[in-house]
Amino acid sequence: MRVLHVNKFLYRRGGAEGYLLDLADLQRAAGDTVAYFGMSHRENESPLPYAQRFPTEVELEPAPSGLRPRATAVGRMLWSPASRRGLAQVIDDFRPDVLHLHNIYHQLSPSVLAAARSAGVPCVLTLHDYKLACPSYQLLDRGRPCQACVTGGPLQAARRRCKDGSLSRSGLLAVESWLHRRFDAYDPVQVFVSPSEFLADVMRRAGVYPDRLRVVNHFVDLGGIATKQTPGGGVVFAGRLAAEKGVDVLVEAVAALPDGVTVDVAGDGPARLDLEALAARRAPGRIRFHGRLDKPRLHELIRSAAVVAVPSRWHENQPMAVLEAFACGVPVVATDLGGLPELVQPTVDGSVVGADRPTDLADALTALLDDPERAYRMGQAGRAKIARQFAPDLHLARIRALYAEAAGALPNRRRAGRATTGGGAAR
Repeated sequence: MRVLHVNKFLYRRGGAEGYLLDLADLQRAAGDTVAYFGMSHRENESPLPYAQRFPTEVELEPAPSGLRPRATAVGRMLWSPASRRGLAQVIDDFRPDVLHLHNIYHQLSPSVLAAARSAGVPCVLTLHDYKLACPSYQLLDRGRPCQACVTGGPLQAARRRCKDGSLSRSGLLAVESWLHRRFDAYDPVQVFVSPSEFLADVMRRAGVYPDRLRVVNHFVDLGGIATKQTPGGGVVFAGRLAAEKGVDVLVEAVAALPDGVTVDVAGDGPARLDLEALAARRAPGRIRFHGRLDKPRLHELIRSAAVVAVPSRWHENQPMAVLEAFACGVPVVATDLGGLPELVQPTVDGSVVGADRPTDLADALTALLDDPERAYRMGQAGRAKIARQFAPDLHLARIRALYAEAAGALPNRRRAGRATTGGGAAR
Protein backbone atom coordinates (compact mmCIF):
# COMPACT_ATOMS: atom_id res chain seq x y z
CA MET A 1 0.00 0.00 0.00
CA ARG A 2 1.13 3.55 -0.77
CA VAL A 3 0.33 5.94 2.08
CA LEU A 4 0.78 9.71 1.93
CA HIS A 5 0.79 11.34 5.37
CA VAL A 6 -0.17 15.01 5.47
CA ASN A 7 0.60 17.24 8.46
CA LYS A 8 1.66 20.86 8.80
CA PHE A 9 4.82 20.00 10.77
CA LEU A 10 7.07 17.06 9.94
CA TYR A 11 9.27 16.87 13.02
CA ARG A 12 8.62 15.72 16.59
CA ARG A 13 6.97 18.93 17.71
CA GLY A 14 4.24 17.28 19.78
CA GLY A 15 2.04 14.26 20.18
CA ALA A 16 0.45 14.50 16.74
CA GLU A 17 3.80 14.55 14.97
CA GLY A 18 5.19 11.79 17.15
CA TYR A 19 2.23 9.57 16.31
CA LEU A 20 2.49 10.35 12.60
CA LEU A 21 6.20 9.52 12.39
CA ASP A 22 5.85 6.37 14.51
CA LEU A 23 2.93 5.15 12.42
CA ALA A 24 4.89 5.77 9.22
CA ASP A 25 7.79 3.72 10.61
CA LEU A 26 5.37 0.95 11.55
CA GLN A 27 3.86 0.96 8.07
CA ARG A 28 7.26 0.85 6.37
CA ALA A 29 8.26 -2.11 8.53
CA ALA A 30 5.07 -3.87 7.37
CA GLY A 31 6.01 -3.33 3.73
CA ASP A 32 4.04 -0.17 2.88
CA THR A 33 5.50 2.70 0.88
CA VAL A 34 5.18 5.99 2.77
CA ALA A 35 5.68 9.63 1.83
CA TYR A 36 4.97 12.99 3.51
CA PHE A 37 3.47 16.35 2.65
CA GLY A 38 3.64 19.35 4.98
CA MET A 39 4.92 22.88 5.43
CA SER A 40 8.52 23.85 4.81
CA HIS A 41 10.27 24.12 8.17
CA ARG A 42 13.89 24.20 9.27
CA GLU A 43 13.31 21.39 11.80
CA ASN A 44 11.52 18.97 9.47
CA GLU A 45 12.84 15.44 9.30
CA SER A 46 15.09 14.74 6.35
CA PRO A 47 15.35 13.62 3.68
CA LEU A 48 11.89 14.60 2.42
CA PRO A 49 11.74 13.87 -1.33
CA TYR A 50 8.80 16.21 -1.93
CA ALA A 51 10.05 19.13 0.17
CA GLN A 52 10.23 21.40 -2.87
CA ARG A 53 6.47 21.03 -3.28
CA PHE A 54 5.71 22.18 0.27
CA PRO A 55 4.20 25.63 0.92
CA THR A 56 6.57 28.11 2.54
CA GLU A 57 6.92 28.34 6.31
CA VAL A 58 4.59 30.74 8.09
CA GLU A 59 4.74 31.47 11.81
CA LEU A 60 1.36 32.09 13.45
CA GLU A 61 2.34 31.98 17.14
CA PRO A 62 3.16 34.81 17.53
CA ALA A 63 1.32 36.37 14.61
CA PRO A 64 3.53 38.02 11.99
CA SER A 65 4.01 41.79 12.24
CA GLY A 66 3.10 44.17 9.44
CA LEU A 67 -0.11 44.51 7.46
CA ARG A 68 0.93 42.49 4.41
CA PRO A 69 2.42 39.50 6.33
CA ARG A 70 -0.67 39.38 8.51
CA ALA A 71 -2.98 39.47 5.52
CA THR A 72 -0.97 36.69 3.89
CA ALA A 73 -1.19 34.58 7.06
CA VAL A 74 -4.96 35.10 7.31
CA GLY A 75 -5.41 34.10 3.69
CA ARG A 76 -3.29 30.99 4.28
CA MET A 77 -5.49 29.99 7.22
CA LEU A 78 -8.69 30.28 5.22
CA TRP A 79 -7.53 28.67 1.97
CA SER A 80 -4.02 27.99 0.70
CA PRO A 81 -3.70 27.68 -3.09
CA ALA A 82 0.00 26.84 -2.63
CA SER A 83 -0.86 23.91 -0.36
CA ARG A 84 -3.50 22.61 -2.76
CA ARG A 85 -1.22 22.98 -5.75
CA GLY A 86 1.74 21.35 -4.00
CA LEU A 87 -0.26 18.39 -2.76
CA ALA A 88 -1.81 17.90 -6.19
CA GLN A 89 1.67 17.64 -7.66
CA VAL A 90 2.78 15.16 -5.00
CA ILE A 91 -0.33 13.03 -5.52
CA ASP A 92 0.30 13.02 -9.26
CA ASP A 93 3.87 11.78 -8.74
CA PHE A 94 3.51 9.49 -5.70
CA ARG A 95 0.08 8.06 -6.62
CA PRO A 96 -1.02 7.14 -3.10
CA ASP A 97 -3.71 4.58 -2.32
CA VAL A 98 -4.81 6.73 0.61
CA LEU A 99 -4.14 10.11 2.19
CA HIS A 100 -3.77 9.94 5.96
CA LEU A 101 -4.19 13.48 7.23
CA HIS A 102 -3.43 14.84 10.68
CA ASN A 103 -3.19 18.51 11.71
CA ILE A 104 -3.75 20.43 8.49
CA TYR A 105 -5.48 23.60 9.68
CA HIS A 106 -3.87 27.05 9.59
CA GLN A 107 -0.51 26.43 7.90
CA LEU A 108 -1.92 24.08 5.24
CA SER A 109 -5.69 24.66 5.45
CA PRO A 110 -8.34 22.21 4.20
CA SER A 111 -7.45 23.28 0.65
CA VAL A 112 -5.38 20.09 0.60
CA LEU A 113 -8.61 18.10 0.78
CA ALA A 114 -9.77 19.71 -2.44
CA ALA A 115 -6.64 18.35 -4.13
CA ALA A 116 -7.42 14.87 -2.81
CA ARG A 117 -11.01 15.06 -4.00
CA SER A 118 -9.98 16.17 -7.48
CA ALA A 119 -7.55 13.27 -7.70
CA GLY A 120 -10.09 10.76 -6.39
CA VAL A 121 -7.88 9.67 -3.47
CA PRO A 122 -9.63 8.41 -0.30
CA CYS A 123 -8.91 10.40 2.86
CA VAL A 124 -8.61 9.37 6.50
CA LEU A 125 -8.09 12.14 9.07
CA THR A 126 -6.87 11.46 12.60
CA LEU A 127 -8.23 14.01 15.08
CA HIS A 128 -5.47 15.05 17.45
CA ASP A 129 -7.39 17.92 19.06
CA TYR A 130 -10.79 19.62 19.03
CA LYS A 131 -10.29 22.05 16.12
CA LEU A 132 -13.32 20.91 14.15
CA ALA A 133 -15.56 21.61 17.16
CA CYS A 134 -13.62 24.44 18.82
CA PRO A 135 -12.06 27.26 16.76
CA SER A 136 -9.13 27.60 19.18
CA TYR A 137 -8.83 23.75 19.23
CA GLN A 138 -8.29 23.32 22.99
CA LEU A 139 -11.78 23.63 24.52
CA LEU A 140 -10.36 26.45 26.64
CA ASP A 141 -11.63 29.95 27.34
CA ARG A 142 -8.67 31.98 28.59
CA GLY A 143 -7.21 28.99 30.37
CA ARG A 144 -10.42 27.45 31.69
CA PRO A 145 -12.27 24.44 30.22
CA CYS A 146 -15.09 25.53 27.94
CA GLN A 147 -17.40 23.78 25.48
CA ALA A 148 -19.53 26.73 24.36
CA CYS A 149 -18.72 26.24 20.67
CA VAL A 150 -19.47 22.52 20.74
CA THR A 151 -23.22 23.08 20.74
CA GLY A 152 -23.39 26.86 20.22
CA GLY A 153 -21.36 27.07 17.01
CA PRO A 154 -17.99 28.67 16.23
CA LEU A 155 -19.10 32.28 16.56
CA GLN A 156 -19.21 31.74 20.33
CA ALA A 157 -15.42 32.04 20.22
CA ALA A 158 -15.70 35.66 19.06
CA ARG A 159 -18.41 36.50 21.57
CA ARG A 160 -16.40 35.07 24.45
CA ARG A 161 -13.01 36.31 23.19
CA CYS A 162 -11.62 32.95 24.21
CA LYS A 163 -8.33 33.31 22.32
CA ASP A 164 -6.12 35.29 24.71
CA GLY A 165 -9.03 37.62 25.52
CA SER A 166 -8.60 39.21 22.08
CA LEU A 167 -11.62 40.04 19.93
CA SER A 168 -9.55 40.16 16.74
CA ARG A 169 -7.78 36.82 17.30
CA SER A 170 -10.91 35.10 18.55
CA GLY A 171 -12.95 36.58 15.72
CA LEU A 172 -10.49 35.40 13.09
CA LEU A 173 -10.59 31.83 14.40
CA ALA A 174 -14.37 31.93 14.62
CA VAL A 175 -14.72 33.16 11.02
CA GLU A 176 -12.20 30.58 9.81
CA SER A 177 -14.19 27.75 11.39
CA TRP A 178 -17.53 29.15 10.26
CA LEU A 179 -16.40 29.44 6.64
CA HIS A 180 -14.92 25.95 6.58
CA ARG A 181 -18.15 24.55 7.95
CA ARG A 182 -20.32 26.68 5.69
CA PHE A 183 -18.56 25.38 2.59
CA ASP A 184 -18.11 21.79 3.79
CA ALA A 185 -14.34 22.02 3.54
CA TYR A 186 -13.83 18.72 5.36
CA ASP A 187 -16.41 16.77 3.36
CA PRO A 188 -13.72 15.02 1.23
CA VAL A 189 -12.70 13.03 4.33
CA GLN A 190 -14.31 9.60 4.30
CA VAL A 191 -13.24 8.51 7.81
CA PHE A 192 -12.38 10.56 10.90
CA VAL A 193 -10.31 8.72 13.52
CA SER A 194 -10.64 9.65 17.18
CA PRO A 195 -8.07 8.20 19.62
CA SER A 196 -10.41 8.68 22.61
CA GLU A 197 -14.09 8.21 23.35
CA PHE A 198 -14.16 11.68 24.90
CA LEU A 199 -13.02 13.42 21.72
CA ALA A 200 -15.43 11.34 19.64
CA ASP A 201 -18.29 12.37 21.92
CA VAL A 202 -17.35 16.04 21.56
CA MET A 203 -17.34 15.72 17.77
CA ARG A 204 -20.68 13.94 17.73
CA ARG A 205 -22.28 16.63 19.88
CA ALA A 206 -20.83 19.26 17.56
CA GLY A 207 -22.26 17.46 14.53
CA VAL A 208 -18.85 16.76 13.01
CA TYR A 209 -19.69 13.97 10.57
CA PRO A 210 -20.86 11.55 13.28
CA ASP A 211 -21.50 8.80 10.72
CA ARG A 212 -17.81 8.87 9.72
CA LEU A 213 -16.27 8.83 13.23
CA ARG A 214 -14.29 5.78 14.37
CA VAL A 215 -12.44 5.34 17.68
CA VAL A 216 -8.98 3.77 17.45
CA ASN A 217 -6.42 3.95 20.26
CA HIS A 218 -2.87 5.06 19.59
CA PHE A 219 -0.12 2.45 19.90
CA VAL A 220 3.20 1.86 21.62
CA ASP A 221 5.84 -0.62 20.49
CA LEU A 222 7.07 -2.33 23.64
CA GLY A 223 9.75 -4.15 21.67
CA GLY A 224 12.07 -1.17 21.83
CA ILE A 225 11.20 0.03 25.34
CA ALA A 226 12.76 -1.52 28.44
CA THR A 227 10.68 -1.63 31.59
CA LYS A 228 11.62 -0.19 34.98
CA GLN A 229 13.59 -2.76 36.96
CA THR A 230 13.67 -1.47 40.54
CA PRO A 231 11.30 0.58 42.71
CA GLY A 232 11.95 4.19 43.66
CA GLY A 233 12.77 7.51 42.05
CA GLY A 234 11.24 10.95 41.78
CA VAL A 235 8.67 12.63 39.53
CA VAL A 236 8.84 13.22 35.76
CA PHE A 237 6.79 15.42 33.47
CA ALA A 238 7.14 14.88 29.70
CA GLY A 239 5.39 17.09 27.19
CA ARG A 240 5.10 20.48 25.57
CA LEU A 241 5.69 23.39 27.94
CA ALA A 242 2.53 25.39 27.35
CA ALA A 243 -0.04 26.84 29.73
CA GLU A 244 -2.66 24.17 29.04
CA LYS A 245 -0.30 21.43 30.22
CA GLY A 246 -0.48 22.65 33.82
CA VAL A 247 3.24 22.36 34.58
CA ASP A 248 2.90 25.45 36.80
CA VAL A 249 0.53 23.41 38.98
CA LEU A 250 3.20 20.74 39.30
CA VAL A 251 5.74 23.40 40.26
CA GLU A 252 3.41 24.67 42.99
CA ALA A 253 2.94 21.11 44.23
CA VAL A 254 6.66 20.42 44.61
CA ALA A 255 6.96 22.24 47.93
CA ALA A 256 4.56 19.70 49.48
CA LEU A 257 6.47 16.66 48.22
CA PRO A 258 8.76 14.71 50.57
CA ASP A 259 12.17 16.23 51.23
CA GLY A 260 14.77 15.28 48.69
CA VAL A 261 12.30 14.44 45.91
CA THR A 262 13.22 16.06 42.61
CA VAL A 263 11.06 16.71 39.56
CA ASP A 264 12.46 16.31 36.04
CA VAL A 265 10.75 18.20 33.22
CA ALA A 266 11.35 16.98 29.67
CA GLY A 267 10.10 19.08 26.79
CA ASP A 268 10.11 22.57 25.39
CA GLY A 269 7.60 25.23 24.46
CA PRO A 270 6.46 28.82 24.86
CA ALA A 271 6.05 28.63 28.65
CA ARG A 272 9.54 27.34 29.42
CA LEU A 273 11.15 30.60 30.55
CA ASP A 274 8.20 31.46 32.79
CA LEU A 275 8.20 27.98 34.28
CA GLU A 276 11.92 28.08 34.98
CA ALA A 277 11.45 31.41 36.76
CA LEU A 278 8.51 30.06 38.75
CA ALA A 279 10.52 26.98 39.73
CA ALA A 280 13.42 29.14 40.90
CA ARG A 281 11.03 31.08 43.16
CA ARG A 282 8.80 28.30 44.46
CA ALA A 283 11.06 25.23 44.52
CA PRO A 284 14.70 26.28 44.17
CA GLY A 285 17.01 23.42 43.28
CA ARG A 286 14.25 20.79 43.10
CA ILE A 287 13.15 21.01 39.46
CA ARG A 288 15.38 20.23 36.49
CA PHE A 289 14.48 21.27 32.95
CA HIS A 290 15.98 19.01 30.28
CA GLY A 291 14.50 20.46 27.10
CA ARG A 292 13.36 18.24 24.26
CA LEU A 293 14.85 14.73 24.47
CA ASP A 294 15.05 11.99 21.90
CA LYS A 295 13.12 8.83 22.68
CA PRO A 296 15.91 6.74 24.21
CA ARG A 297 16.90 9.51 26.61
CA LEU A 298 13.27 10.31 27.41
CA HIS A 299 12.49 6.69 28.23
CA GLU A 300 15.58 6.45 30.39
CA LEU A 301 14.46 9.53 32.31
CA ILE A 302 10.96 8.10 32.77
CA ARG A 303 12.33 4.80 34.06
CA SER A 304 14.34 6.70 36.66
CA ALA A 305 11.10 8.03 38.16
CA ALA A 306 8.66 6.52 40.60
CA VAL A 307 5.74 8.34 38.98
CA VAL A 308 4.90 10.46 35.94
CA ALA A 309 2.74 13.55 36.43
CA VAL A 310 0.25 14.72 33.77
CA PRO A 311 -1.27 17.85 35.38
CA SER A 312 -3.15 19.08 32.31
CA ARG A 313 -5.78 21.79 32.64
CA TRP A 314 -7.26 21.09 29.22
CA HIS A 315 -9.17 18.11 27.85
CA GLU A 316 -6.32 15.92 26.70
CA ASN A 317 -7.18 13.54 23.89
CA GLN A 318 -4.96 10.47 24.29
CA PRO A 319 -1.54 11.83 25.26
CA MET A 320 1.50 9.74 24.46
CA ALA A 321 2.97 10.91 27.79
CA VAL A 322 0.64 8.48 29.59
CA LEU A 323 1.15 5.61 27.16
CA GLU A 324 4.95 5.93 27.18
CA ALA A 325 5.01 6.13 30.98
CA PHE A 326 3.07 2.87 31.18
CA ALA A 327 5.32 1.33 28.54
CA CYS A 328 8.31 2.14 30.74
CA GLY A 329 6.59 0.53 33.73
CA VAL A 330 5.86 3.77 35.61
CA PRO A 331 2.45 4.76 37.04
CA VAL A 332 0.75 8.05 36.20
CA VAL A 333 -1.01 10.73 38.22
CA ALA A 334 -3.26 12.62 35.80
CA THR A 335 -6.12 15.09 35.93
CA ASP A 336 -9.74 14.20 35.34
CA LEU A 337 -10.16 16.01 32.01
CA GLY A 338 -10.73 14.72 28.49
CA GLY A 339 -9.49 11.26 27.63
CA LEU A 340 -7.16 10.96 30.62
CA PRO A 341 -9.63 9.03 32.85
CA GLU A 342 -10.01 6.52 29.99
CA LEU A 343 -6.31 5.69 30.31
CA VAL A 344 -5.55 5.81 34.03
CA GLN A 345 -7.33 3.38 36.35
CA PRO A 346 -7.08 4.57 39.98
CA THR A 347 -5.41 2.14 42.42
CA VAL A 348 -4.43 -0.09 39.47
CA ASP A 349 -1.96 1.89 37.36
CA GLY A 350 -2.14 5.41 38.75
CA SER A 351 -4.34 8.13 40.23
CA VAL A 352 -6.74 10.76 38.91
CA VAL A 353 -7.04 14.20 40.52
CA GLY A 354 -8.85 17.45 39.79
CA ALA A 355 -7.18 19.99 37.54
CA ASP A 356 -5.59 23.16 38.95
CA ARG A 357 -5.36 21.63 42.43
CA PRO A 358 -1.70 21.57 43.46
CA THR A 359 -2.47 20.20 46.94
CA ASP A 360 -4.42 17.25 45.54
CA LEU A 361 -1.67 16.63 42.98
CA ALA A 362 0.97 16.70 45.70
CA ASP A 363 -1.02 14.27 47.86
CA ALA A 364 -1.44 11.78 45.02
CA LEU A 365 2.24 11.96 44.07
CA THR A 366 3.32 11.62 47.70
CA ALA A 367 1.18 8.51 48.18
CA LEU A 368 3.18 6.76 45.46
CA LEU A 369 6.55 8.24 46.42
CA ASP A 370 6.05 7.02 49.99
CA ASP A 371 5.27 3.48 48.84
CA PRO A 372 7.75 2.67 46.05
CA GLU A 373 6.87 -1.03 45.97
CA ARG A 374 3.21 -0.23 45.35
CA ALA A 375 4.17 2.34 42.72
CA TYR A 376 6.34 -0.27 41.02
CA ARG A 377 3.49 -2.80 40.90
CA MET A 378 1.16 -0.17 39.45
CA GLY A 379 3.71 0.68 36.80
CA GLN A 380 3.94 -2.96 35.76
CA ALA A 381 0.14 -3.07 35.54
CA GLY A 382 0.32 -0.10 33.21
CA ARG A 383 2.82 -1.89 30.98
CA ALA A 384 0.56 -4.96 30.85
CA LYS A 385 -2.29 -2.68 29.74
CA ILE A 386 -0.17 -1.37 26.87
CA ALA A 387 0.59 -4.92 25.76
CA ARG A 388 -3.10 -5.82 25.75
CA GLN A 389 -4.74 -2.73 24.30
CA PHE A 390 -2.11 -0.64 22.47
CA ALA A 391 -0.05 -3.17 20.52
CA PRO A 392 1.35 -1.98 17.15
CA ASP A 393 0.00 -4.91 15.13
CA LEU A 394 -3.48 -4.35 16.54
CA HIS A 395 -3.32 -0.65 15.69
CA LEU A 396 -2.01 -1.25 12.18
CA ALA A 397 -4.79 -3.74 11.46
CA ARG A 398 -7.41 -1.23 12.59
CA ILE A 399 -5.91 1.58 10.53
CA ARG A 400 -5.71 -0.59 7.43
CA ALA A 401 -9.36 -1.52 7.90
CA LEU A 402 -10.22 2.18 7.98
CA TYR A 403 -8.19 2.79 4.82
CA ALA A 404 -10.26 0.08 3.13
CA GLU A 405 -13.47 1.59 4.49
CA ALA A 406 -12.47 5.04 3.15
CA ALA A 407 -11.67 3.59 -0.26
CA GLY A 408 -14.99 1.77 -0.33
CA ALA A 409 -16.90 4.88 0.70
CA LEU A 410 -15.31 7.18 -1.87
CA PRO A 411 -17.48 6.31 -4.91
CA ASN A 412 -20.59 6.29 -2.71
CA ARG A 413 -19.79 9.79 -1.45
CA ARG A 414 -19.30 11.00 -5.01
CA ARG A 415 -22.61 9.57 -6.22
CA ALA A 416 -24.52 10.84 -3.21
CA GLY A 417 -22.93 14.29 -3.34
CA ARG A 418 -22.98 16.18 -0.07
CA ALA A 419 -23.69 13.89 2.85
CA THR A 420 -26.83 14.55 4.86
CA THR A 421 -24.68 15.36 7.87
CA GLY A 422 -22.24 17.33 5.73
CA GLY A 423 -20.84 20.65 6.81
CA GLY A 424 -19.75 19.03 9.97
CA ALA A 425 -20.89 21.07 12.89
CA ALA A 426 -23.81 22.86 14.40
CA ARG A 427 -24.26 26.19 12.71
